[in-house]
Amino acid sequence: MGLSVSRFFQRLAFVLGAAVFAALGLGFALGEFGWFGVHAGGEQDGAYKQIGVYQQVLRRIQSDYVTEPNVNTVTTGALHGLLESLDADSSYLTPTEYKIYKERPDTGVAQIGITVSKRFGYATVVNVVPGSPADHEHMSDGDVIESIGDQSTRELSLAVIRLMLEGKAGSSLSITLVRPRKSEPDKVTLTRAIIPTPALADQQYENGSILYLKPGTISKARVDEIASKIKANKSRKILLDLRDSSGGDDDEGIRLANLFISQGTLATLEGQKFPKQTFAAEASKCLTTAPVVVLVNRGTYGAAEITTAAIEDAKRGDVVGERTFGEGSVQKTIDLPDGAALILTVAKYEGPAGKKIQDEAVVPNVIVGQVADDDLGDDTTPPAKEDQPLNKALEILKAKAS
Repeated sequence: MGLSVSRFFQRLAFVLGAAVFAALGLGFALGEFGWFGVHAGGEQDGAYKQIGVYQQVLRRIQSDYVTEPNVNTVTTGALHGLLESLDADSSYLTPTEYKIYKERPDTGVAQIGITVSKRFGYATVVNVVPGSPADHEHMSDGDVIESIGDQSTRELSLAVIRLMLEGKAGSSLSITLVRPRKSEPDKVTLTRAIIPTPALADQQYENGSILYLKPGTISKARVDEIASKIKANKSRKILLDLRDSSGGDDDEGIRLANLFISQGTLATLEGQKFPKQTFAAEASKCLTTAPVVVLVNRGTYGAAEITTAAIEDAKRGDVVGERTFGEGSVQKTIDLPDGAALILTVAKYEGPAGKKIQDEAVVPNVIVGQVADDDLGDDTTPPAKEDQPLNKALEILKAKAS
């Protein structure tokens, strides 16, 4: 055979060892995540023993597999599986992928208008930007992207999937979609475009006694806009619609919660070796004591979930709708000696009640299922009256004293 067993193992052991021991050097207790059966007090011994197991497996592959294995393919596949066994956000990037990842522009990148994560091994649509190419093709949250071009998303890391969805304005992208209510996959071709940020939607209900706000994204500028609206309507009850809200900054999700909460913990951020951070409400930043209800769905993601968890756990207001997506973590990029890289989750956000958003998402205290796709309308305008979650939220707010 072209490549000896020992050289084959040495190459894979080097890369796997770099990944494992980089994590160990950062203080990741592999046993906490179920890696390699490692337990406290024996982390490195356990890791070394399991490299021996890898050696045995690789020898069998090398000697008994139906054809001679491709070293690079086996190595990359093993590393992808190793990182994805942790969570959707942890990724291994090959040297080529990492070079592209580092050189990608920060702004002005054309997209198809979706937030994407991984569920059950495949890329999954979290939410869709209204008016975007994805929206025009009737993509919706819960759709599974089975492949991009001819590459299965099961074989791609989340970081690479997100890179592949981006490109030059006007360029085409072919994907295969598996939709929840269709038995056969759809092949869809989209044209990438520069996607503008949806405007803040606001509306008054019940003769102006209820102020409806839908931010879309939780950015600094958007939270500033919300703060201005609240200051101008301090006595009004607030209906904060965080359905399909994604993007923005986790710190802004905390700041948004502080507009409604005057004291106590808003969130905590902690990892095994990540210094614990506790984010406490500042009374001077709280702008209203009026009743508030938050609307959420499975497209509520990231910073919006931090806001929701803070309001619900502090019993500051009711949360109406569906269980949120479950995203609230911090990643660190670690360079490897061969030019590859690891993207590792190093800390997770918890709500005031101590539940990790990444693991448990946010479950509303008032569950109301989503409306039919045809009734969703344009998210840049207030929802229609047949919107059952909205109607329930209004009902709750109407019953509350100002």
